[in-house]
Amino acid sequence: MRRHHRPLVLGLAVTVGVLTATVVPSSAAPSDDRTTPKPTVVLVHGAFADASGWSGVVSRLRKAGYPVVAPANPLRGLQSDAGYLASLLGTIDGPKIVVGHSYGGAVVTEAAASVPEVKALVYVAAFMPDKGEALGELADRFPGSELNPALEVLPDGAGHHDVAIKPDKFHDVFAADLPRSTTSVLAVSQRPVSLAAFGSTAQAAAWRTIPSWFLVATEDKTISPALERFQAERAGSHTVEVDSSHVVMMSHPDKVTSLIKSAAKSTR
Repeated sequence: MRRHHRPLVLGLAVTVGVLTATVVPSSAAPSDDRTTPKPTVVLVHGAFADASGWSGVVSRLRKAGYPVVAPANPLRGLQSDAGYLASLLGTIDGPKIVVGHSYGGAVVTEAAASVPEVKALVYVAAFMPDKGEALGELADRFPGSELNPALEVLPDGAGHHDVAIKPDKFHDVFAADLPRSTTSVLAVSQRPVSLAAFGSTAQAAAWRTIPSWFLVATEDKTISPALERFQAERAGSHTVEVDSSHVVMMSHPDKVTSLIKSAAKSTR
């Protein structure tokens, strides 16, 4: 389905736990199409997060026979994180569908531009910058985010600064449609992101040459839904909207999985 909307705030991402780069061969899970090899799906988490937030999506993709990789995004800065992801993508043979949530969308946007065989980009409540845009500036264009007042600045141990979400703000700003028993754990186990990540400018925009799909989370308080719609429209993305908080891959894994599968099938 393709929808366009009219045309934000230091948005990021959530997913917490420990799920490092995990490759699941297609032969390890039953396939719904045994005659055509499926592309590898690479799931990139955002800030205040780790790859375990993709767990529901991973299990569904595996059941459908997709190879899956869910790497640990370093969260140290846009260029360094994109360089890491590009190197990882270069080790994966065959066609790839690359998915980014929140800040992970910006990392995907830069990394995929230099990697052959990326057939589609999927953005899940994500940043999708153009070349030369800084995330902080992009976020400030639209109202609707409640993230900035909820942030706290932390030392990174190397003379610079990280940012994290204040635990008492985490549920309402980041994951309001998850149980508080879940978000209380996510809040205290979140991974801070380098503050510098939001001041550096994107060096490439893979969505200008690679087909894209975008999921807008209409109740997102981390990245403004208005910014999400603007980015999707600018890129000509195949767009769907879900009544969800920022962590739509956790609260609505079926819908996120469906969008990824649509992207994969459209580019085979």
